[in-house]
Amino acid sequence: MRTRYKVLITLLFLLALPNLGYLSMVMMAVPEWAFFSKGKPAAPLAVESVPSVKDANGIEFVWIPPGRFKMGTPFGADVNQDEMPQHMVTISRPFYLGRYEVTQAQWEGLMGNNPSEFKGADRPVESVSWEEVQLFLSKLNGKVGAEIYRLPTEAEWEYAARAGTETVRYWGDGSEEMDQYAWYGDNAGKRSHPVGQLKPNGWGLYDMLGNVWEWCQDWYGTSYADLPVTDPQGPAEGSGRVIRGGGWNGYASHLRAAYRFELNPAHRRRNLGVRLLMEKR
Repeated sequence: MRTRYKVLITLLFLLALPNLGYLSMVMMAVPEWAFFSKGKPAAPLAVESVPSVKDANGIEFVWIPPGRFKMGTPFGADVNQDEMPQHMVTISRPFYLGRYEVTQAQWEGLMGNNPSEFKGADRPVESVSWEEVQLFLSKLNGKVGAEIYRLPTEAEWEYAARAGTETVRYWGDGSEEMDQYAWYGDNAGKRSHPVGQLKPNGWGLYDMLGNVWEWCQDWYGTSYADLPVTDPQGPAEGSGRVIRGGGWNGYASHLRAAYRFELNPAHRRRNLGVRLLMEKR
């Protein structure tokens, strides 16, 4: 009898062994299980020490250095396929990115209208389509000056959002500190909030996660597999443009540096706004 039990136990162990390995991979990759995280949070950095400039329109920009980062998400049970494969990407040129999302005052000052549902001069402009943002950019670039304005590519956006971190969010892997950094479904009160009220990331950028989604320049693609790894621009064509960052009505699980979504460029949403990238001519 004892020999039979030993054989039975051995067989059960051998059957369970492959599943134990799979379970360990899942536990390493699921964002909320921070104990198993391989992330590397950025060292604390005083916001005052990050170089920034303010243009003639009153929009403040933060200097983002060139560098390499891990774009996307590793394997995980609750991760979307379009965030994989995680891969190294090089951003070869520095750029300036808006410290804040474009406000309603800044939009109205140039466009003469305010389409936002949640009115407030220092709240982010929202309910603007990708196509309307292109008109905004055209007016900015039509002014005489040394600056060129555009939307960030989603690679530039994620690189800036991570600010040197490899964790799920730029403050860590868990959601315990989220209320300190992001407006989302649990704390936003079903509306947007004035920009810059919560903590920034390590490069001094506010509301990179939460408050309103942000348009990116790229067409949306379902995989990173065929894209260049240096300054990727996204697919050559598509039906939807990429949006990043999550909004005031989002789930905590959607507020991640790698989370991505697509939207028809003609569509507007009350939780969708814009953050500008500036280059020197």
